[in-house]
Parts: sequence; structure tokens; C-alpha cells
Amino acid sequence: MVGASRAVLTLAAAAVAGVLLYFATYFERGETYGYWAAYGVVAAAGLVIGLAQMRGRTGNPPLMFLLAFLPVLVAAGWVLIAMQPHGNWFRGHVLSWSSDIGISDVVHDLGTWLGVLAFGIGYTLGLTLEPAPAPVEEVVAPPAYDRTAADEPVAAERREVVAERRAADDGEVIEEERVREARSVR
Repeated sequence: MVGASRAVLTLAAAAVAGVLLYFATYFERGETYGYWAAYGVVAAAGLVIGLAQMRGRTGNPPLMFLLAFLPVLVAAGWVLIAMQPHGNWFRGHVLSWSSDIGISDVVHDLGTWLGVLAFGIGYTLGLTLEPAPAPVEEVVAPPAYDRTAADEPVAAERREVVAERRAADDGEVIEEERVREARSVR
């Protein structure tokens, strides 16, 4: 992708993400179903932005998935589950485990940024989905300079030699100066 087309694609992705974020406000986040629907749409907005940045990158998608996406999913997902509006089995266990390992204050503090966390999950997933690298074509080096071919006479010189031989065969004398002039023109 050329720089200008990437800029246009990023602008279009930002517009689509803005529309998705606007629609996310219609869900009732005070209920569990609305909570997950709204933050799922916010994550989709992040995914759109991440996919717009795909520009013939080369990398290692499995490694990106393991080292970037999974940690972001676990950390941000942990906070999203802990901050659900109504208690359930998942929320109860995550809050209990957070308390056991001493991160409950961090989870609650990050809970004010749920939209950013959901957006970050989608964005990281979009960055993880890279296109397959293009096959590398083998570059063939040009042939080395062939000295014998360069020393061969060109067509005009060949015609001159043939004409001179005919003249010599007819008994005419070939002047040395004419031959020198023909060679100096080269």
C-alpha cells in the first residue's frame, strides 16, 4: 500500500470505528447482556483500526498471537470480567482470585477504563492478523561482462571486412589508412 492509500484507509477505519462507538452507547451497560454487547462493539472498533494498519507487514503471526494478543486478552479480559454489573460465577471467581493475589485495587482502578481495555483487545487482534508474507522471488544476477563478445566486430565492421576482401580478391590494393580510420571510429 502506498502512503496516501494507507492514510485514506486509516481515515475510513476511524470513521467506521466512530460509528461503532456511537452504536455502543445504545446498549444498557447496567445489564450483563448490554455490558458485553457494548464492549464487544468497542472491541470491534479496535479491530477495525488494527486491520487498517495492515500494510504488507512481515512478521510472525503465531508469535504475535502468543506474545502480544494473549497477554492483552488475559489482562484486559480479567478486568472486564471482574467489572461486570451483575455477579455470576465468572465474576465471583475473578474477584476472589484478584483478592488472593493482591491485585484487586489495580483491577478496580482499571475498571474506569473498560472501553479502552475492550478497544485494546480488538486493536491488538487486528495487529496480530497479518497477511501471509509474499513469496520471495530469486534474484538472478546479470551475466558477467563477456570480454570475447565485446571484442567481436559489429555488423558495420563485418560488412567493411567483407567488402575489403572482395576488393582484395579483385586485385585492388587496400590502403592501410582506410583500415585505421575504420577502427578508430569504433
